[in-house]
Amino acid sequence: MLLLKYLLVWGGTGMIAAWVMVLARHFYLESRYRQALSAGTTPTPAKPEFHWRRAIPFAVLAAVLLILSTGIVVVPSGMGGVRLSQTSGTLPGTLYPGAHLLTPLAESIVLFDTRDQLFTTGAIEDGKGQKMPGGREWLNVQAKEGLTLGLAVTIRYRLDPRHLDYIQANLPQPVERELVPPAVASAWRELVPSYTVREVFAARRQEIRSKATAIITQKLAADGIVVKEVMLRDIRLPPEYAKGLEDLLLKEQEDDQMAVETEIQQKQVKIAELQAEARKAEQVKQAEGEARVRVLQAKAEADAMEYTLPLKQKQIDATKLESEARKEATVKNAEANAAATVKNAEALAEAKVIDSKAEMQRRKMLAGAEADRIRVTAVADAERMKNEGAILKQNPLLINKIIAEKLSDKLQIMMVPSDGKFFFAGDVLKSMNMANKASEQEQSEEK
Repeated sequence: MLLLKYLLVWGGTGMIAAWVMVLARHFYLESRYRQALSAGTTPTPAKPEFHWRRAIPFAVLAAVLLILSTGIVVVPSGMGGVRLSQTSGTLPGTLYPGAHLLTPLAESIVLFDTRDQLFTTGAIEDGKGQKMPGGREWLNVQAKEGLTLGLAVTIRYRLDPRHLDYIQANLPQPVERELVPPAVASAWRELVPSYTVREVFAARRQEIRSKATAIITQKLAADGIVVKEVMLRDIRLPPEYAKGLEDLLLKEQEDDQMAVETEIQQKQVKIAELQAEARKAEQVKQAEGEARVRVLQAKAEADAMEYTLPLKQKQIDATKLESEARKEATVKNAEANAAATVKNAEALAEAKVIDSKAEMQRRKMLAGAEADRIRVTAVADAERMKNEGAILKQNPLLINKIIAEKLSDKLQIMMVPSDGKFFFAGDVLKSMNMANKASEQEQSEEK
């Protein structure tokens, strides 16, 4: 279709060029004829005739071709078109990017930009956040306290291609200047007076922007305008309020800093408590370990005692048997000594009978008394030895104490093998027994 349009345009242009060439040739021949007449040349040349019929087709054909070319229009990319009829007005439907056919001379086309567009108020910033010169006016609104705020607002919108015929027929043109700015300003001026300056500036800023987006979207959607985003870029506060707010923010910042420092200190205290608990747990575990070691040591000692006690019991039994044997030997020795003493006394009595009955009677009485004493002493010694044997049986360690008391002035330390079976105590008892026998013999000789 574009090729046809170009062919029609080029054909019409060529027809116009042919028509111009026909006119130029006629004017050229006319000028030569006039020059010849003025020069009086002979023979006189014939007057040239203008053939209008040859020129008119070229002109008519050029007009037709150009008129037909106007019936083919091209809608550029990112644009939308609406057909306008000289008789019916705006025709329904949208012409999208591409080539379209129109009724020549009866219809025309109006183009609309369907790409995203921006409506901006307030200072304009570049990509680096710096304000650019020549910024637009701020959108002035009043807050709940009656203070005037300046809003820097940016609205990103686009025209709905499906409603371009409605926009052309019913809305003031151009809509980006006649419709969008009043709708945006009206929405903000209806919404902001319900909030305080502090809420607009910080506390409920996002909520206000969301509500403004909903209101603007609803208002412009009815007119075929699609709102994509509403941005509240900046807010200009009154100078006095800005100064007070700055002081208040500084105080809040100090409070926040103190809160952060307090939280840090609390965390440090908590860390110290955790470290103390860790040290306590470590000490408890160490104490538990030491207790387990002691339990194991005690268990090992107990296991060792299970093997040691039978040996000691055997030693005690052996010592007990030895004590009983020594006791029996001592008793028998005492009885033998008593019998020998009696025999000696009887022999002496018989030898001295001849000397004197009186002396014999006296000696007999002495011998009887002595025998009674010896028997009583033997019985006492036997009873004492029996008691000592019972005591030693219960407390074997008293043997060492008794020996130490007997030999306290002549006590000496000796290293005895563990398997000696108390030979030292046996030798001491034997020596004591021999000493007793010797003292009894001396006493009997004196008598």
